Parts: sequence; structure tokens; C-alpha cells
Amino acid sequence: MAQDLANPEEQVLIGEEVNHVRLITLNRPRQLNVISSKVVSLLAEYLEKWEKDDNAELVIIKGAGRAFSAGGDLKMFYDGRESYDSCIEVVYRMYWLCYHNHTYKKTQVALVHGFSMGGGASLMVPMKFSVVTEKTVFATPEASIGFHTDCSFSYILSHFPGHLGEYIGLTGARLNGMELVAAGLATHFVPSEKLPELEKRLIDLNSGDEHAVKSVIEEFSVYVEPDEESILHKQAVIDKCFSKDYVEEIIEALEAEASNDGNEWIAPVLKGLKRSSPTGLKITFRSIREGRKQTLAECLKKEFRLTMSILRTTISPDVYEGIRALTIDKDNNPKWEPAKLDEVGDDKLGLVFQPFKDELELQIPTNEESRWEGKYENSPYPLLQGKPTQIIS
Repeated sequence: MAQDLANPEEQVLIGEEVNHVRLITLNRPRQLNVISSKVVSLLAEYLEKWEKDDNAELVIIKGAGRAFSAGGDLKMFYDGRESYDSCIEVVYRMYWLCYHNHTYKKTQVALVHGFSMGGGASLMVPMKFSVVTEKTVFATPEASIGFHTDCSFSYILSHFPGHLGEYIGLTGARLNGMELVAAGLATHFVPSEKLPELEKRLIDLNSGDEHAVKSVIEEFSVYVEPDEESILHKQAVIDKCFSKDYVEEIIEALEAEASNDGNEWIAPVLKGLKRSSPTGLKITFRSIREGRKQTLAECLKKEFRLTMSILRTTISPDVYEGIRALTIDKDNNPKWEPAKLDEVGDDKLGLVFQPFKDELELQIPTNEESRWEGKYENSPYPLLQGKPTQIIS
């Protein structure tokens, strides 16, 4: 076993080396393995080291306790709100890490049990193999607190069939393990009680050969389909409503559809949208729409700009108010500024999407495409109108 790079008394992340296998365990179970600045630094250090190590062939990542990772450490941003530029380094490192995961040269397997949300999901979706269970819960809820869908998800969600990506990004809808596989965000479903044995078999395999790794995972995986009430069966209504050009029009379309038989699911969706930050919704919607025509690198560069502009409260202080209401005071009663969607005009939005000076941009390669395969391509799941869509063009 390799010596952990962290202080042994505070091992927020554990790195292990077993022959040709490398293991990463997110180790903040009481905090649902949220990603702090230290976790980002250690993840980057381990992954860069192992990618250059000829003896490292397979990288496995998992979370300790009942969560894979519930996302970024919101309190870290809230505590740094008076000196937001202190967050530049961790934000910069995180987006580089996202790029690295999409283009990693070694075989990676994510064993995803429990919550996998926001930035935490960026350690799941881009992996060559992402294994989920009946207890896995995925969501990108950032828009609701005045932030935006980031960590490469403006790229991932924008490449979904139809307008499912806008729906997931704006509503923060939760998907379970069965839905994740059917939607192409995960490769395999394995019952949770089999996960420890699968991990042991992968370690014993001692190889990064993709076909061998896939064969082992398939020994434990089972075929599952989302139940009849799954949002993945609502594609026609979602496309009708979320294809609009403005968030206001999306809400109007949902209100018009809500009274139709079988559309009872729309009421809580509308309630959530109307409680969310108008600024967060507008930024997220535009970002996902732009992502349809952007490369991975372009999306990550854009997301970096958006994050820094939001933390600097360029057009709104909503992100700090959202974090306060959700995690600090926990009153769930945020006061948004501005309070209405029509007060967040295109002129304001343009300020946060405006490019930085070249030297201040996220400096990542622009000529290497994501190696994340469109998991629809080989999916056996006949959902989404039966037309699997290659996510990476």
C-alpha cells in the first residue's frame, strides 16, 4: 500500500497501490464525501502520478460510508465570500481535474454507492466504467441555489437526446441507479450487496485491459429498467416544454401541460422551479444550450468563467444566499436578488458569460476530445424513444 499523501490524522482521501491496481477512497463519510480543496489537490496528485506510472493499469474510485460524493464543499465557498479570489486555485484545479477525468489514459472504474451529485458526479460519469446500485442517487441541483451546472455537466447534459439535459439541469431532478444506466450516465447496475465482492475481483484481476474489466463487471451486473413512473418515460412532454427559448416560456408550457391526465408529476417540478434562484436558472439554461455547440474544452472554459463571475457576485449575490439558506442557517427560505425571472435580462447574463483576458482563462488543451463514450451507443436499454444517441460527436 502506498503512503497516503495527506496527513495521516486527517485522511480525507485514501490512495492505495495493489500490484497493478490503484484505489482512491473519498473518506469524509460524515460530510457525505464532499469535495474540499484538499480532496481536489489529492485527487489531482494521485491521478497524475498514476497516469505516468507504467505499473498502474486500473484505477478504482469509491466513497466511504453511505455516499460516493455529495458534490463540492459549499461551506468553503461561503466562508470565502469576502475574499472570493482565494477560491480561484481550487476552482481552477477542479476544472482541470474534470478535463483529466474525461481524457484519462488508464482504465477507470467508479463504484458509486449512495449520493453522487454535482461535482461529485464528475468522478462518476466520465469514467470508462461507472457502476451504480439501487441506492445510488444522482442530481445536478446547482441552479436552485444560485449557482450553475458545472464540472463538465454543461457539456454532458447538452448532449442528451431531446431536451432531457435542460430538464435535469434546471430542476435538479434526482435519478436512481436504474435510470442512470438507462440514461447513459452509468455503464452497469450491480446490487449493493455484491459491490465489495466486485471490488475484490477487480483487484484480483490485476489488469487494466478494458475487455477483461468489463467481463468481470458483467458477472455481477443485472439488467434493470426504470419503473413506469420514471421521468425517462416523460420524454415527449419534457421535449415539448424544455425546447422553449426562455425559462419563462418553459414554466408557462409546464403550467399548460400540468392539467392533462398523467401529468401529475409536473406540479412538484413547477414548485421547485419557482423556488429556485432566477439568476441560477437563467445562467444554467443558457450554459446548457450553448454546450450543444461547444467542445468539452470550450464548456470547461466557459464554466470556469461562470463560476468565478458568480463567486464575485457580478450580477447577483444569490449563490451565497442559496448556500446560507441550505447549509448554514438551514431555514430553506432564500431571498433572491433579483427575485423574478424577467429581471434577469440578456444584458445581465452577458456579463457572466463574457470571456476573460487570455491569461486569465482556464488553460487546458483544446485539441483532445473526451474519451467518455456515449453510453447510449452500446446501451441495451430501449428508452428515450428507442433511438440511442452518441453523446460525443
